[in-house]
Amino acid sequence: MISVLIGLSCLWSQSSEDEVFTLEECISTALQQNPLILSSLQQYQASLARIPQAKAFAQPSINYDSDLQPSFFNFKNSGESYLGVSQFFEFPGKQSVRGKIASRESDEIQAEIDLLKLDLAFQVKRAFYGLLHAQEKLTYAQRNQELAQDFLSKAELKHDAGDVAQVEVLRARVEAATAANEVRAAANDIRLAKATLNYLLSRKKYAPIAIKGELKREPIPLEFEPLLERALITRPEMRRIAFSLEREQLRKKSATMNYLPDLELGVNRHRVEGEGAWWDVTLSVPIPLFFWQPKKGEIAEAEANIRAIQKEVDHIKNSIALEVEEAYMIAVTAENQIQLFEKEILDQAEEVYNMFLFSYQEGEIGSIELIAARRTLLESALSYADALFNYETALAALERSIGQTLEGESQ
Repeated sequence: MISVLIGLSCLWSQSSEDEVFTLEECISTALQQNPLILSSLQQYQASLARIPQAKAFAQPSINYDSDLQPSFFNFKNSGESYLGVSQFFEFPGKQSVRGKIASRESDEIQAEIDLLKLDLAFQVKRAFYGLLHAQEKLTYAQRNQELAQDFLSKAELKHDAGDVAQVEVLRARVEAATAANEVRAAANDIRLAKATLNYLLSRKKYAPIAIKGELKREPIPLEFEPLLERALITRPEMRRIAFSLEREQLRKKSATMNYLPDLELGVNRHRVEGEGAWWDVTLSVPIPLFFWQPKKGEIAEAEANIRAIQKEVDHIKNSIALEVEEAYMIAVTAENQIQLFEKEILDQAEEVYNMFLFSYQEGEIGSIELIAARRTLLESALSYADALFNYETALAALERSIGQTLEGESQ
């Protein structure tokens, strides 16, 4: 009886007005509409726009010089004038390094977006399975209410027949009222679970929603070491930290290259009144004397940042390893619990309850024993649903911890 309910409870509250989502549709909707992701994508576009800015050439200058004017602002009768153009040229390679720095900063933002998407996908999965879990619990609560009402009916019949005392009927009424309260509590849990899922999908909190899916799935073979190896390769944090390290190495290179001289080239048409006109060429090269200390400080700053990032790499690796191991252990434990419930506990609890119900009808036992058997049946069903939920959320956490689905697809 209990196993038949698995996978069907998701349809209990669906109405014609509900918008039905599968898990894949939930994740797709969340990734497309989440405000934080949309904001981050705009920041990424802004970072891409900074790359050509970093590689841009300096603008040329037009120069005009009017000397030996007979009166103020008498350009026409000046004795000597210069008209030309000048261009500033950086030492080869400086622009390219600046562009690479801006590109790595853009790559870091992209990795952060991938991490944000990974976290959001996990939250959506947890909320999706949380709603399935709440619906399972309501299904079991409703069945428990039916059993409690059946118990009340039998107790009243036995009391009318003079087989049991009034206290048995009162006890049965308490059980029926308690079961009704549990149904209402389970319905409230579903309402909250739907609100949570709507929030993650960027929908109105209480917008009509229904989901299509099952809490029960076939177990997936898991091995810890391969999962950890995949995580250290595919996690966005590992890519982000690699980009950060490359960025600081480029900044150090850029600071070092600032010791290399730039130059400014100018070409002027030089006119002298009464003597003619000539071409002048000027070449200016700065001498790195007064900016020695600032550039030395930039190099030291970049070197310190590099050492800090290298230490951060170890921390991130340890954190990822812990996440993978925790999710792996929860998944394995939940899978073992599911197998135990399916092979032994559920059928035994059902059998014990039916046996006690028959004994109660025959007058062989009292209501307390039957109530205990019914509660054991309900607790077994709820614990089974908990194990299914824990298994699904553990697999979702594993997929988050390795940065892709367990089948190897990116999220």
